[in-house]
Amino acid sequence: QNPKTKEQIESLLQAGKHKELRDRLCSRLSFGTAGLRSAMGAGFCYINDLTVIQSTQGIYKYLERCFSDFKQRGFVVGYDTRGQVTSNCSSKKLAQLTAAVLLAKDVPVYFFSTYVPTPFVPYAVQELKAVAGVMITASHNPKEDNGYKASPRLEVYWENGAQIKSPHDKEIIKCIEECVEPWDGSWNENLVDTSPLRRDPLKKICDCYMEDLKKICYHRELNTQTSLKFVHTSFHGVGHDYVRLAFQAFGFQDPIPVPEQRDPDPDFPTVRCPNPEEGESVLELSLRLAEKENARVVVATDPDADRLAVAEQQNGCWKVFTGNELAALFGWWMFSRWKENCSQDADVKNVYMLATTVSSKILRAIALKEGFHFEETLPGFKWIGSRVKDLLDNGKEVLFAFEESIGFMCGTSVLDKDGVSAAVVIAEMAAYLESKNQTLEQKLAEIYETYGYHKAKTSYFLCYDPPTIKRLFERLRNFDGPQSYPRFCGDYSILHVRDVTTGYDSSQPNKKSVLPVSKSSQMITFTFQNGCVATLRTSGTEPKIKYYAEMCAPPEQSDRSFLEEELQKLIAALIANFLEPDKNGLIWRSA
Repeated sequence: QNPKTKEQIESLLQAGKHKELRDRLCSRLSFGTAGLRSAMGAGFCYINDLTVIQSTQGIYKYLERCFSDFKQRGFVVGYDTRGQVTSNCSSKKLAQLTAAVLLAKDVPVYFFSTYVPTPFVPYAVQELKAVAGVMITASHNPKEDNGYKASPRLEVYWENGAQIKSPHDKEIIKCIEECVEPWDGSWNENLVDTSPLRRDPLKKICDCYMEDLKKICYHRELNTQTSLKFVHTSFHGVGHDYVRLAFQAFGFQDPIPVPEQRDPDPDFPTVRCPNPEEGESVLELSLRLAEKENARVVVATDPDADRLAVAEQQNGCWKVFTGNELAALFGWWMFSRWKENCSQDADVKNVYMLATTVSSKILRAIALKEGFHFEETLPGFKWIGSRVKDLLDNGKEVLFAFEESIGFMCGTSVLDKDGVSAAVVIAEMAAYLESKNQTLEQKLAEIYETYGYHKAKTSYFLCYDPPTIKRLFERLRNFDGPQSYPRFCGDYSILHVRDVTTGYDSSQPNKKSVLPVSKSSQMITFTFQNGCVATLRTSGTEPKIKYYAEMCAPPEQSDRSFLEEELQKLIAALIANFLEPDKNGLIWRSA
């Protein structure tokens, strides 16, 4: 019933573009590392009015089967400010259709009256004891992309406020395929304005979230007195109002907003790509404002406010921290605050931190020295969230978890990455260090001296041809002959290989991977004789082959320049021998 998407299909048909029609109509949306993901547009494999209705009908059918009290407990729906004129789609409109499907089936829906950060949805699911929730967002992805991020919460798994993972995702896909015809009422986007079953959770959730945030505030008095100034950019997204409230909850003055980027704008007029991971090039406006305002620290949340980038000025130069470097700071901070504030009989062996397997091993090094537990999961916060819930249910204490792509979870109020809480925690850390005449960068160097230097590099190649990607990874699985992985990469000797796609791990006695098998994506990790760990994997959401490499040195090995040089050489060998960009037509990440 959307004239714009209908028109797209009709014009492709008239132009005889049968291959594109096949691509659009002969496959469906599927779950990646973070929900149902695709670009906006016409066709069953894209995000549009119809596919959102179909997806919600599938979710309804599955939840009805799982919960006898579904119609008492209800469902949460949130959205950001993204939109696309060419297909007449916006996050809000798609959220209204999501709500309509459920309201028409007499399910109470907690529908936020305005845009919210992604973390508010998993938080609301737990706080309101709903069975599940959906956030419609495109996060920091390119303009045409609108993701349908499901963050359900159910007794088995989803009602815990963590993102769904297998087997629920597979069962939902089956349910979607069983009810593709829109039901009566599913198209009625006005139901959110007229149904008595629609509730607005905004005020309650915002108040409770900010109150809960105070549990990880340790130096309120110091925060109220600090002379340190902070600049915040929300990249034309939803974050600024909520980051400001979080700063107030911690006793800080408001952060200085970047005026051109403060208000939501789905066209992102001031940035080529609204992803703070891209570093200094996208932080240009905030760094210039910080220099003008004499603010030493810049905090940047991505458009749906679940990720955080941080930059610090020292001697006229800016240091933009990587996700792995920020994790070292957060890990040190959350553990040292725990140690300072825990009860006398608290057991450090009950304490946990987590990271995805492609992230830095710095938390492992801190855990080994300090005595707490460190665990790894597959890439994606859906794995972290559900594992954290298991640990909490078993009486464990989880302080911090992260993924290298600037996703951080401080505390356990939200079982997902959260840029709002991370922004205010880093501000408190900076204010505390300032009172000790130390910068974030100086503290980071100290952490590496204490626990061992960890130098990591992450980047990617673009590849728009799935068969090429498959061929590249199959070559690695049959490198020296059938079912034989490489033993060398150039001059570098390989100690172990783990292939999560097939479930193989040469370091285990039974040769089976401890991490769950993930056949839907490609991921191979090489552990080298020289202490480097490198992973090649496909992105769950974009046409990328990503590589992650890290040199992990023991504390006594202090020759940083040697480690950095060794890492650069190894990455060059990895690209030349395993990725072969020229031969495979891979596009280098633009500088």
